[in-house]
Amino acid sequence: MGIFDPQNYNSMNRILKFLILSLSISVALYALVVYTFLELGIAVHPMMKSNFQAHPIGIYLHIFSSLIALAIGPFQFNEKFRINKIQLHRMLGKIYLMCVLIGGLSGLYMSQYSFGGMISHSGFFTLAILWLATGYKAYHSIKNKNVQAHQYWMFINFALTFAAVTLRTGLGLGFGSGIPFEVFYPYLAWICWVPNLLVALVIAERK
Repeated sequence: MGIFDPQNYNSMNRILKFLILSLSISVALYALVVYTFLELGIAVHPMMKSNFQAHPIGIYLHIFSSLIALAIGPFQFNEKFRINKIQLHRMLGKIYLMCVLIGGLSGLYMSQYSFGGMISHSGFFTLAILWLATGYKAYHSIKNKNVQAHQYWMFINFALTFAAVTLRTGLGLGFGSGIPFEVFYPYLAWICWVPNLLVALVIAERK
């Protein structure tokens, strides 16, 4: 049966979950250190630094709420954790969704100041809207005790949260390619989350 053997599938699933957890925690810790101990804007391209420094409240609200959501998210999908630590799961879920609310609203605000013009503005604006909307759907579902719908929307929502990881991966690939920052960055505002969303939708529909 090769790659489609159930044992191989389970092994790949575990590896994928480990990678998502590792990348999420790594990016969250990186953001925590950079935005706590270093000068605001020092870790971004000089073309973006002035935007960051002109809107510190917006960027700090967005960064810190997003990094908390990113760090919490992977644990919420662990079945053993959900079953054995149900109260903790619920508490972390509330914190996660509150962070999505703060991160989404601040993301909407900061999207109008993003570097790259209308392509960037619209990309990050759309991401923020979908992040908020899927977060609301997840919250509304669990309030109505629809666990299956809640799990579906949380899965989709975290795919959008994971844009924090794919954005930084895209930045590395962009700089490594030699393409000028001002050329590739506007499109990265879309590339960082659209593939995540499409993959998540395909997986969620097959569950």
